[in-house]
Amino acid sequence: MSEIERVDVLVFGSGTAGKLTAWTSASEGLRTAVVERGLIGGSCPNIACLPTKNVIHSAKVADFVRHDRDFGSGTAPASIEMAEVRARKRQMVDGLVSMHLAKYKESGAEIIFGEGSFVGPRTIQVRLNNGGVRTLEGERVFLNLGTHAAIPDIPGLRAAKPLTHVEALELDRLPSHLIVLGGGYVGLEFAQAFARFGSRVTVLERGPQLLPREDKDVADSLIDFLHLDGVDVRLNVKVAQVEGSSGNSVRLTLATSEGKSLLEGSDILVATGRIPNTEKIGLDKTGVATDASGYIQVNERLETTATGIWALGECAGSPQFTHVSEDDFRIVQANLHGGSRNTRDRLIPFCLFTDPEIARVGLNENEAVAAGRPYRVTKLPMQAVLRARSLSETRGFMKALVNHETDEILGFTAVGPHAGEVLAVVQTAMMGKLPYTALRDAVFTHPTMAEGLGPLFGQVPARP
Repeated sequence: MSEIERVDVLVFGSGTAGKLTAWTSASEGLRTAVVERGLIGGSCPNIACLPTKNVIHSAKVADFVRHDRDFGSGTAPASIEMAEVRARKRQMVDGLVSMHLAKYKESGAEIIFGEGSFVGPRTIQVRLNNGGVRTLEGERVFLNLGTHAAIPDIPGLRAAKPLTHVEALELDRLPSHLIVLGGGYVGLEFAQAFARFGSRVTVLERGPQLLPREDKDVADSLIDFLHLDGVDVRLNVKVAQVEGSSGNSVRLTLATSEGKSLLEGSDILVATGRIPNTEKIGLDKTGVATDASGYIQVNERLETTATGIWALGECAGSPQFTHVSEDDFRIVQANLHGGSRNTRDRLIPFCLFTDPEIARVGLNENEAVAAGRPYRVTKLPMQAVLRARSLSETRGFMKALVNHETDEILGFTAVGPHAGEVLAVVQTAMMGKLPYTALRDAVFTHPTMAEGLGPLFGQVPARP
């Protein structure tokens, strides 16, 4: 083993929480080192959130061009050059990487590229990407290991070398028939985008609805939207076997309640869940415990079972959103500086970036019923929002849940254009403990999407 280098702060993984921990610690004068396999800034700016939204926007532009006559414009028939879509995405990623490197230089934190593995309680040995070995011991260690796409144990699937989101973002060609396994966030965003680029797309979901945690009216609306883009959605379908090679020709044997059938396509995209990156990194040498799925066990302060080691982000079982990883960082930093923050009762929003978007914060009806929380519900179709009419994007609705006995807002869902931005207004009101009447009586700018909150909350049923 190489000579041990001792640092104040040792960060394993440079994702959102990891990089923020590193930059902050180094700027405070602490000797800080980050061990990273290769993605500067983690998955979000390189292979996940931001690149995906970049490609989705390219697909929306393609859809606008395809329907240009609806807006009074006339162009030549739209053509899609996936190599140019990829180039635009890569240009954005390169800019983000440069920004991250500048942040590391400015803060004084050292980023070390290589494969890391624990060889002691707070000691990591790194096999450097450019050769050689370094061994580092941290007074404090922060694990920000992230997750990777799960490949289901379906006969023939792994041998078919399917796409995950990583490979899908690097395609310079258009699949003739893309088969998407999974009806969650990743699969649905890619399904719609590739359909708009011109691929034939089929989504296969094992369960009875897309987005299984959402209310049925939300899932049903999403299917309607996808159908308008030509996406074939099949529910209650199990893939029994895969033959062939993704990128060339594949044949899937499908099993349903009605029997077996065959589905042929050119490519498979797997989007069926995530696995934490906690295997084969020597966690057994640290005293850090994991659960049956490999996620690191932490308390509400994100402390692991080992003294001096914290876990943040997805590897700690936190909701798999960049904004949650950032909040994990804030919790740990606040506590290290004498605060008392925890992960309990966080109001966590999410947004699915299909077109239209689907955004939610707080409880939906399914969750309210399960939790035994009586509620009043109010719902407004998007066609009642004048801004949506001006955009010719009137699909969807807004829905809010209000406490049965008080004026507390329990939850809000928006299905429509700029839903994620409208959600932030309601989330702010919920964080401030404002009654729904504050939004009902607010003066919103006309015409904006947020203006719809007035009539939405204006029709909340009276208390019993």
